Amino acid sequence: MNACIFCRIVSGEVPSSKVFEDDHVVAFMDIAAVTEGHFLVIPRKHVETLYGLDSILAGHLMAVTTRLAKAAKQALQCDGMNLYQANEDAGGQEVPHLHLHVIPRYKGDSFGIKYNPTKPPREKLEESAARIRGAL
Repeated sequence: MNACIFCRIVSGEVPSSKVFEDDHVVAFMDIAAVTEGHFLVIPRKHVETLYGLDSILAGHLMAVTTRLAKAAKQALQCDGMNLYQANEDAGGQEVPHLHLHVIPRYKGDSFGIKYNPTKPPREKLEESAARIRGAL
């Protein structure tokens, strides 16, 4: 038996309120929704993090997510939208199956994404950019 809750949703073993599905992705309502209409978009194939996603599936996942976000905006008349995706424990990932949160936002809702910017000096930004370019 597969222990991954999202794989169990994909297989139909665990019920879900599906928004969309095709041969490659499934979208369903988040049972721990932070706002009305909050849903997840996941690959059918078990991929734990963004790092394991191939470019073709990544493109399809984002294309479907974009289409669904537009539909949610129209259907729910929300005031904005957040997309959120986390990787690994340090990144806040709670379910080890890649998932993209689509979170409709409403003026005055209680959900918030807060961060404390460090405002690094330009030299540090250039150093980090060079290290990432070097890993390409």
